[in-house]
Amino acid sequence: MIPERRGLILGAGAALALGGCDRVARTSGLQCSLKKAEQVSQRSQRALARDRLAPEYEEKDISSDFRANGSVDPQASDYLALKANGFRDYRLILDGLVENPLSLSMTEIRARPSRTQITKHDCVEGWSAIAKWKGARLSRILDEARVKPEARFVVFYCFDALDQTEDGDRYYESIDVPEARHEQTILAYEMNDQTLPIANGAPLRLRLERQLGYKMAKYIKRIELVESFDHIAGGKGGYWEDRGYSWYAGI
Repeated sequence: MIPERRGLILGAGAALALGGCDRVARTSGLQCSLKKAEQVSQRSQRALARDRLAPEYEEKDISSDFRANGSVDPQASDYLALKANGFRDYRLILDGLVENPLSLSMTEIRARPSRTQITKHDCVEGWSAIAKWKGARLSRILDEARVKPEARFVVFYCFDALDQTEDGDRYYESIDVPEARHEQTILAYEMNDQTLPIANGAPLRLRLERQLGYKMAKYIKRIELVESFDHIAGGKGGYWEDRGYSWYAGI
């Protein structure tokens, strides 16, 4: 991913909310406009779409090539150790604002209620591709963990650093609890009827079919339920959001 991509998702809605911004300082005014436009977009989808499903396709529509964006082969030592034995020692940690913290192996995740869907992946870089995904329903796992009422966001912490170094900033993302409970929000472990490839996020990645690709965290290590992400990394709710991207990337 490259920083210039942010214009594709931030620029279009900037003019929607100029009226409420401080026009004295252009920089702060623009930031205000972008934030208001993002809020309008999110509220609009919540009001108009609610439980709307993203389009689903047929087997014949699956793309012959599906690009692997972002990291393609994490080099962090903890990930390499898991990769070396086929992720047999992998455990998904789910904690934070839950009554019943979880630690699940891949065998246990595969035993949870699942969903299979053929959907289109839209990348902020401008490309798209269709693939078939199978994974555990995140809503059912959240039910098992018994989310506390004050939890507002679901944060995904990942094994990968985009600079492929041991000490680089690890990727992370977040969504709100309603989006996490959407029918098509899954923790995918299969792609096109095969075990999820390394390049596409093995052993586990998020599929969030109503938002752009950078929201769909790969190489998931831990999931945390929080009331706010102000205390996490740059406080914007995601790796790219901390670098200027919109937190809400609905399509």
